[in-house]
Parts: sequence; C-alpha cells; structure tokens
Amino acid sequence: MRLHVLQHAAYEGPGEIAHWAEKRGHSLTYTHLYRGDALPDIAGFDALIVMGGEMNIYQDRDWPWLKAERAFIASTLKAGQRVVGICLGAQFIADALGGRVVQNPEYEIGWLPIEWTPEAISELVTLREPSTVLHWHGDTFRLPDGATRIASSEGCAEQGFFIRDKCLALQFHLEVDPALVKLYVQGQGTWPSGPYVQDPNQILSEAGKHCATNAALLHSMLDTFFR
Repeated sequence: MRLHVLQHAAYEGPGEIAHWAEKRGHSLTYTHLYRGDALPDIAGFDALIVMGGEMNIYQDRDWPWLKAERAFIASTLKAGQRVVGICLGAQFIADALGGRVVQNPEYEIGWLPIEWTPEAISELVTLREPSTVLHWHGDTFRLPDGATRIASSEGCAEQGFFIRDKCLALQFHLEVDPALVKLYVQGQGTWPSGPYVQDPNQILSEAGKHCATNAALLHSMLDTFFR
C-alpha cells in the first residue's frame, strides 16, 4: 500500500507505524503541516495516517491550516481510502464522522491502563486483560454513529473506535518508542496537574517497560485492520 502521513509536530512522527509499514513492504510519504506543506492529492495514496499534536482540532486562529485539514480528512473518508488516526488524528476522524470533539473533564498524560471492549477483543485485539498505554491529551470526542468503541479508561470513556474497512482511531499512543517518549516530555511546555497526570520522570522511567509490548500490539492491530 501507499501510506501517507499527516504530521502536526516535529516530535510526533509515526514511530512504530513506520516500522510496521517497512516490514510489510508499504511505502510512506509525508505532509509536515507545521512546516507549511501543502496537502496531497487524495488519488496519490491508498490509506491516510493522521498523527497527534498539541492543538485542538478547531483552533483555526492559531493554526490556520486546520480548517483545510478537517475538510481533507472528511474527503478522504468519503472517497473510500482508509484512515488511521492517533490521538489528535483520532479526534479528526471523529469530527469528520459527526462526533464532536470536546474538552475531557481531566487531562490524561502518562502510562495509564485502558480496558478493551468485548467488540475490540473479538474483532481487533487478542488481549482480554487491560493494557497500559501512553496517554497525552486534554480533549476527547463523542463516539460517531456506526463506530465500534475500542476501549475506555477511568479518566476518559472514549479511548478509540473503528469502522471495518474505513477507519481506526486510537486516543492513546501505541506508536512511541523510548526516544519519542523523551521528545514528548521535552515538548510539553507547561505541565498540567490532575489525578491522571504522571510526573515526567515517571513517564520516562516506565517507557522501556511498555514500549516493546505496545509496538507488537500496534503491529497486530494494523495487520487486522488492513487485512
């Protein structure tokens, strides 16, 4: 497949998604929106990967390209290309499908558990026990009509969804390796507080314990979604 990545920040690249694509023989091209790159031709790729970022998807005044990106993602879904979204990318997909993006009651930043739904276990993942994943968000989304919820957490009910042969949206970050986690911490700026926010040192120290397991999980999920 020809995969195209929409990237919103220098430190929020595809990580393990790129490793998965390389192993499977898929090509990757990029639009670096934070550098002012133009959006691509929809006919030039088979699937779209939408990464995370620091912004809310509706902050058009601060990031003027967001309006065009929202329309582009909606057009890509309408055209029938499959779309994978991570964190901010998941919120873009939800918005395109009619699920409004709103502030979550709490920030979630750090290694925190999620519970997989029965539907996710039967169709997308092989796990029954909770997984500890990296969260880095203050917003959430309403589940779009026709979407199947993937997971939830104590701090945020909507942790992802999928529609078979159409989209896969993950609110959390399975794609990170320890080097990317370090860049996330360095790029955070003001550190929020709350019951679901971990200390930066704890986040860095736990990266080695979780990244490899989550990478294998991500590869399996992508294999299933694109099969």
